[in-house]
Amino acid sequence: MLMSNRDRPARLHYMAYSFRVLQAGDHVLCAVSGRKIPLEDLRYWSIARQEPYASAEISAQAELKARGL
Repeated sequence: MLMSNRDRPARLHYMAYSFRVLQAGDHVLCAVSGRKIPLEDLRYWSIARQEPYASAEISAQAELKARGL
């Protein structure tokens, strides 16, 4: 039987300009907001913290928090 990756979270390894799928799925959860991000819409992540973000604003907030600002 074929397994469907629909409505399953993926596990990714985040790299500069791309990511590698470690476990198949169709979305990841934003590390800050918990919002589902479809893989085709994923644009923001932290390589150092290996975290995905739902938007540029959330990504900037996470970076400031990580720097203690």
